[in-house]
Amino acid sequence: MKPPLNGWFFYIYEMKKVIIKTPLGYTEVTGDENGISKIHVLNEELEISTSIPKELKEAVLQLQEYFNGKRTEFSLQINPSGTDFQLKVWQELLNIPYGKTYSYLELSKKLGDVKAIRAVASANGKNPLWIVIPCHRVIGTDGSLTGYAGGLWRKKWLLEHENPVKQESLF
Repeated sequence: MKPPLNGWFFYIYEMKKVIIKTPLGYTEVTGDENGISKIHVLNEELEISTSIPKELKEAVLQLQEYFNGKRTEFSLQINPSGTDFQLKVWQELLNIPYGKTYSYLELSKKLGDVKAIRAVASANGKNPLWIVIPCHRVIGTDGSLTGYAGGLWRKKWLLEHENPVKQESLF
């Protein structure tokens, strides 16, 4: 048996997946011992997983709590895969408070480059951790619901879910 390269041991973890049902459709959660790497909503019906791998149990529980209105922040070990720039954008998205929104322009300013607005929007659209990294909280400068990989109707639902204050009628 050959010794490991340069004395280092390399571990390859098997990615685990689970399909759950949420109010916005079927959702696939993927991860391993290093953390959750992907959460995305599906536009098709799939069979709901009958068992949840231990590596994904906390993510499934926290998503259920979020949809039940009992969680406003996630505390998961996450392990998204992306470029350095994408990771920087996703890190900044984590700073958007529950129930609040930023415009793409505000997000670009927070990242230090107003001219990077298109690159920021592109990175936002490639977010692999639906809801946990709250890309749905980014809107157009004029307040419009622009671009959302999961569909604008889902973005609207999520924003309303996080800000359930309803205007009461005076009459």
